[in-house]
Amino acid sequence: MQTSRAEGTDASIRVSNIGGIESTEVDLTPGVNVLVGRNATNRTSFLQSLMAVSGSKRASLKGDAEEGRVELELGDETFTRVLTRRGDGVDFSGDPVLDDPELADLFAFLLEDNEARRAIATKGDLRDLVMRPVDTEAINDRIDELVAERERIDDEIESADAASRRIPELEERRVELQDEIEAKRDALEAKQDEIDEADAGVEESREEKDDLEEALDRLNDRRAELERVASRLENERSSLASVREEREDVEETLADLEAVDEDEVAFLEERVSSLRDRKRRLDSTITQLQSLIQFNEEMLDGEHTEVLQLLADEEGAESSAVTDALLPESEHSQGRCWTCGSEVSMDDVEETLEKLRSLAREKRTERSDVTSELEEVQSERNELETRIERRESLESRLENLGEEIEEREDAVERLTDEREEAQAAVEDLEETVEDLEEGRHSAVLDLHREANELQFELNDLQDDLERVEEEITELQAEADRREDLEAEREELTTELEDLRTRIDRLEAEAVESFNEHMETVLDVLDYGNVSRVWIERAEERVRQGRRKVEKTVFRLHVVRTGADGTAYEDTVDHLSESEREVIGLVFGLAGYLVHEVYEECPFMLLDSLEAIDSDRIAALVDYFHEYAPYIAVALLPEDAQALDDDYRRVTEI
Repeated sequence: MQTSRAEGTDASIRVSNIGGIESTEVDLTPGVNVLVGRNATNRTSFLQSLMAVSGSKRASLKGDAEEGRVELELGDETFTRVLTRRGDGVDFSGDPVLDDPELADLFAFLLEDNEARRAIATKGDLRDLVMRPVDTEAINDRIDELVAERERIDDEIESADAASRRIPELEERRVELQDEIEAKRDALEAKQDEIDEADAGVEESREEKDDLEEALDRLNDRRAELERVASRLENERSSLASVREEREDVEETLADLEAVDEDEVAFLEERVSSLRDRKRRLDSTITQLQSLIQFNEEMLDGEHTEVLQLLADEEGAESSAVTDALLPESEHSQGRCWTCGSEVSMDDVEETLEKLRSLAREKRTERSDVTSELEEVQSERNELETRIERRESLESRLENLGEEIEEREDAVERLTDEREEAQAAVEDLEETVEDLEEGRHSAVLDLHREANELQFELNDLQDDLERVEEEITELQAEADRREDLEAEREELTTELEDLRTRIDRLEAEAVESFNEHMETVLDVLDYGNVSRVWIERAEERVRQGRRKVEKTVFRLHVVRTGADGTAYEDTVDHLSESEREVIGLVFGLAGYLVHEVYEECPFMLLDSLEAIDSDRIAALVDYFHEYAPYIAVALLPEDAQALDDDYRRVTEI
């Protein structure tokens, strides 16, 4: 386990007007801190204060206060949280430890009403709890981005490979051209020697010679121009053919691409919005129910003494008598309702509270179903949007290719005209040269003409060599990029694989962590005939909306050992309250470790452990101590006695 922020330093907490606390200051040390006391001694209120300054909204403002405040000094850092009454609600502000407290609310703040802890007893959706903090929509969006980026890199790698395959052919052509140039130079040099010998023995008209040489020069220039135009025309025609071929490929791909009904996309978008609104409403309802349940449970435990005092003052009774009336020894006794002040049976109060708990469980189950359906609809919508984007991209490419084809067709037409003009000019100059040569049968002039032709051919070869060498340089640069492109592609593939397996990995790690710790804890706590408790990760078909889909589920198994030593599978319903509480706490610990909550939130909070006997509480706290930097556990004095004497005790809050 990695270290948490400010691990190893004392934590100083100052609280005012939170829960039943008017004002207090408590120091916690790294490790286990035991909050020792009877009911109505503000231990739960102090734990709520820690939750509040950590970023949670699962804390209540003192009944007679307009503002409450928690301040935490942890190492060199100071964190604050302010609760302000606004009409019927409470606003939260300040600078808490966490920007988003969801993980800590689920897996670090293991109070009695903690959802992960209660999921065992209520048969909640364990998989949903583990995966709820994971933003699957953002993961899927990022996967789409990475796939598109990798396809682009694949295209570039293919271009680099094509460049590499082209280079040997060009290098071979370069050697051929170099050999031809050398041979042409030798021929030109030999021809020049012949001219020098002929010039020495023949007298001729300088003027006629100059006219012929000038005509030959112009002819060579025109031939060179004709060659360049012809080469450009050939390249343009080749490019035009490639573009036309690409357009055919794009048209074929576009024709094969399944059309998307925009009305269906709009329907899915509306469905996503509707499901998100429904989930937000469920979140709000669940939060309100949790707060209502928590407040009533605290009233039953005698936490809010100021409310009890107000009731006592209104009825003219002694405050101690009111406390006794609200916390009777017998569960069938009469008490006084803290909302209307009338006498009520404690059985009725507990029955109403259980109805609220049942409603909260129903809403959590409904939220789980809505979350699953939302993920499915978002995935379907993303798939359609990807197809729309692909079609738009192909249509845009098709339009660009059409424009390019028009441009290249214009270029071909223009170059064809230029070639015809150059060809006509060459033919005119050839006639001029022939006319000049007809009047001169001198061998010297024939030699000059041959030398000019050799020079023209040499120039063409040198131009070809220059073009080949430039192309080799460009292709080599493109081929050299392959290694970098491969590295970039490998990084993308690694991230893509990580994202695609992240959800599976988290699920597998959660199951493995729970099973491993559950096995150890059962061995340490020695729960008699409970030989094994484990989670199975399985796939099952469930209905989402109008269709059935595959969904991952976590199935909890309980294996008992009979008196004759035979193992058999039992159900959660047959577990004792103590056993259910331990399993719920271990499930919370598994989520705590899998999501590495300790990296950001230094506190793990434990409360309402009375269903577990004191020796097992001590063993359980010792076990959790290995994984959480700071543990604050609220215990009755008789339970606290079983814990290690070295653990810090807090007896006054």
